[in-house]
Amino acid sequence: MPPWARTALSRIATAALSLWILVTLTFFLAHLTPGGPAYAILGMRATPVGVNQVNMRLGLDVPLWMQYLTYLGHLCTLRLGYSFLLNQPVAHLIVMYAANTLLFTSLSIVVGTLAALAIGMVQGASWNRWPGRLIGAWQLATYATPSFFIAGMLVLVFASTLGWLPAGGITDAHMTEPGPLSYARHLVLPVATVSLIVAASLSRYFGQSVAEELERDYVRTARAKGLGLRDILRGEVARNALRPFITLLGLYLPALFAGSVVVETIFDFPGLGWLLWHAALQQDYPTLIGVVLLIGALTIVGNLAAELANAALDPRLRSRTLA
Repeated sequence: MPPWARTALSRIATAALSLWILVTLTFFLAHLTPGGPAYAILGMRATPVGVNQVNMRLGLDVPLWMQYLTYLGHLCTLRLGYSFLLNQPVAHLIVMYAANTLLFTSLSIVVGTLAALAIGMVQGASWNRWPGRLIGAWQLATYATPSFFIAGMLVLVFASTLGWLPAGGITDAHMTEPGPLSYARHLVLPVATVSLIVAASLSRYFGQSVAEELERDYVRTARAKGLGLRDILRGEVARNALRPFITLLGLYLPALFAGSVVVETIFDFPGLGWLLWHAALQQDYPTLIGVVLLIGALTIVGNLAAELANAALDPRLRSRTLA
């Protein structure tokens, strides 16, 4: 079996094990909540008879191992139960809110990553000069600033003071359905908030990788042959610096999803983070578990994709395969 295939199978097996651990943890954590789901549903009206009836209806009156097997079976068929708060299927709610989050986070990742690559390239090429140091100061300042403060400042400047953009929501008050232009305008500030944080966080790592690559022997050889700095940066330097950057980007996804909870709540943007926050406040356990499982699964898949891409870019694996 080629080295790249062994590496891929190992990464996939690790991702599958991580997913199983996540599923198992969510099952047992739901059973450790005070009073269980029955008290969350009945609230102040909870009586012993009512609790027993709810437990029978939810299948909680059978042994724990049978509940676990039923739970796994329901997950395989995407049966996530009903929301206590909204009385709708959790799978339906997740589909509704996930579309907004996926668009929001995808745009933030793309914009933030492209900005990080451009900023990091400039910083790496001028690491010990004033442009690199100025960029480094901006990175540290942005990285140390809480996301809610960045969001608040953007709202203060562009929504409250200048009035160019809406402060939150997904559509204008006079519209029942968001049109494309209105939807795009409401996306600008949330995307800008996360993109700034992503760019500041990732560009420093990429810039440092570029600076380290520029000190290697092959760069000195290329310069001795008359190649310009721009051509060298676009060639092996960029390719080699991308390998740790891609791995870091995959590992950064959990923090990005966690940050989306804060940003979506601040901007009242109806996405998975907003749904997760309100489900936690209302003790809506089926919705809470469903959103956590989805975010966890997306994180695991993102890490797997990053590791596989990193392995594909590893010249040692390619050379062994060709040999």
